[in-house]
Amino acid sequence: MKKLFITATAVVISVTAQAQDELIKSLDGNTSLSAKEGFMFKPLINLERTSVKNQGSSGTCWSYSGNSFIESEMLREGKTPVDISEIYTARCVYIEKAKNYVRMHGNVSWGDGGELHDVMNIYKKYGALPQEVYTGLNYGTDINRFGEMQAILKGMLDGIIQNKNGNLTPNWITAFTAVLDSYLGQVPESFTYNGKTYTPQSFAQEVIGINANDYVELTSIPDEPLYQDVFLAVPDNWSFDYAYNISTTDLISTIDNALDKGYTVGWAADVSEKYFSWKNGVAYVPETEYAKMSAEEKESLFSGPKDELTITAELRQQAFDNYSTTDDHAMQIVGKAKDQNNKEYYIVKNSWGTKNDYEGYLYVTKNYVMYKTTALLLNKAGIPKNIYKG
Repeated sequence: MKKLFITATAVVISVTAQAQDELIKSLDGNTSLSAKEGFMFKPLINLERTSVKNQGSSGTCWSYSGNSFIESEMLREGKTPVDISEIYTARCVYIEKAKNYVRMHGNVSWGDGGELHDVMNIYKKYGALPQEVYTGLNYGTDINRFGEMQAILKGMLDGIIQNKNGNLTPNWITAFTAVLDSYLGQVPESFTYNGKTYTPQSFAQEVIGINANDYVELTSIPDEPLYQDVFLAVPDNWSFDYAYNISTTDLISTIDNALDKGYTVGWAADVSEKYFSWKNGVAYVPETEYAKMSAEEKESLFSGPKDELTITAELRQQAFDNYSTTDDHAMQIVGKAKDQNNKEYYIVKNSWGTKNDYEGYLYVTKNYVMYKTTALLLNKAGIPKNIYKG
């Protein structure tokens, strides 16, 4: 998930929000000094999860939220959770994405971005590593900084698809992997964890122990057929996966059902709106369009609860079609709360560290979720049976 610009060719290039710090900077004005005093939240459901992480200067939110989701599934099943290496998952995606990029002659997105389904696909194919075994910090920093690495990888791939030899050699993937090794570190064939030796695959099976086939990605595209798999038409769906299409109102009933049953939810959404405040930890959909607000209305945007715009399927589809909803970011819904007016919000765990009003969490209204969600990831058992029968 990331903001994208599309060039005049068919190549999609990551430009702006591939890095957390750039996206946060774009949201810096979405704040109010009085927000924490204006909103009073009471938790209704607060599910177990692991600690808030920081994805650093990298567009790997999908890996952080997806692996946090897996960690919560371990907790739900009564297991001791593992701090899963998000960068191992991302590294495996870069290899698969590179293969696709070359096969498509560069006519597919490249960059840090990915989707929630990538986490499950990689878990199934490549297994997983604990953070203590694979930090991905092999280049002199204590936090992810992927700008230099991604520039090198993109330049290498663009050179490969020029096909100067007339036929591609089998060596290019070895050279590509060597760059990943240099920046992120080599992947161990085996390693010791809690006194026992594992491979990435056996670690996933024996220690994490979830079944990737138990999980499904959902979307809501009103102009596509409902209650069947449809193509997830967002630029970072480099693997061309399909998602199960549900109605706009089903998004809410599905999340509520999952939370009621003890399941957290992976959440992909647009967070670029002026009414999404990372600093204040609040997101909602104001009745008045931001561009039409008075200076006073803009000033008080996060001063306390406000009435919201009614969200319809037509409005949601229009936002996709005119690019006001784009595939920006992925987080994890871990609970539900209500404000002083008894309006319900979802409690959302982010991966931008803990330097906001709620130490890394946000409170997001159901209207915002209905309007700005691009996809959900959850356990099939958490979906109402009248919505999903798979």
